[in-house]
Amino acid sequence: MQNPIDKFNSWWKLAILETPLKKKNAICVSTIGKDGFPNARFVDLKAVDSEGFKFCSHFDSVKGKELHQNPKVALTIWWDHVGLQVRVIGIAKKITNDEAIKYWEGRSRAAQLTTLSSQQSQPMESESRLRQNLANIKEFMGVSKIEKPSNWGGYVVIPRSIEFLTFREDRLHLREHYEYSNSQWNKSLLQP
Repeated sequence: MQNPIDKFNSWWKLAILETPLKKKNAICVSTIGKDGFPNARFVDLKAVDSEGFKFCSHFDSVKGKELHQNPKVALTIWWDHVGLQVRVIGIAKKITNDEAIKYWEGRSRAAQLTTLSSQQSQPMESESRLRQNLANIKEFMGVSKIEKPSNWGGYVVIPRSIEFLTFREDRLHLREHYEYSNSQWNKSLLQP
């Protein structure tokens, strides 16, 4: 049986090859708010390895606060141009600071400056105020190296289940469901 992490990475590689997507690594992350309602948004998938699915964020954003309160998370990826969907259910935990620094240093300078000038998910006075904050940060930082802020880092979603859907025009989609239990992945097929 193929390991679902390997299967995901082969699908991901296929999906970003000659893709029409501008955001090639976008995935939907769904968390649970303190009111019990789901909350979904797209993030940039950084890596998928034996640990799980990795993405970065502000820890004090709505997403970060919800993950701190309840680490149960769902990920959804839909690659329409190749007719593939992946759904993941798992538990999120913070990645190491060293790994977060690696991802921080891999970001563009513009993304780093925007992160420093904004308090993700917090109310803002006006767009012009946000632009002024960015201008002030750019002036203050000059050309010096930008250190990763302490409230920014990453998460790894440790999967409990992964479902792969291969879209078919006749609607008889192939659904392959992998469940992790007893230290191994178990595969079953689901009806469309």
